[in-house]
Amino acid sequence: MLRSRRLEVVLALEQRRESEALEHMTRARQQVQQHQHRLEELRQYQADYRTQMRNSQQGVISVSRLEGWQAFISQLDQVIQQQEKQVARSMEVFDKRREDWRAAYDRRQGMARHIDACRMQEQRATDSRDQKQQDEAAGRAHARRRLKSK
Repeated sequence: MLRSRRLEVVLALEQRRESEALEHMTRARQQVQQHQHRLEELRQYQADYRTQMRNSQQGVISVSRLEGWQAFISQLDQVIQQQEKQVARSMEVFDKRREDWRAAYDRRQGMARHIDACRMQEQRATDSRDQKQQDEAAGRAHARRRLKSK
């Protein structure tokens, strides 16, 4: 069996690894998008709440109600900070998954190039062997003609 044929098994394995790495990267990207979307929702909710609070302050407001609003805004700030950290963590995971995919892609590409080089080497060896056989056949034919002509 030719070396290039045997290496195709390794290439198939590398292709499978690359596909798995791509799936992991895709899921990680989706996680980042989900976390970012949640962060935007929280920020929008906070902005809407602040607007509502300002609009309500046009009249007289009790101190306890104002303190309640401020406490709620503070809680929202904490939740937003936690979500920002979650976004950052999910970006780190995505970056790692992207690096893993790139490494798998590079390995598969390298194996494909190696197999191509093996095929070219095998083809040159086949061509050389064929040429040698043709030269030997031509030499034998020439020798037979010389013997017949004597």
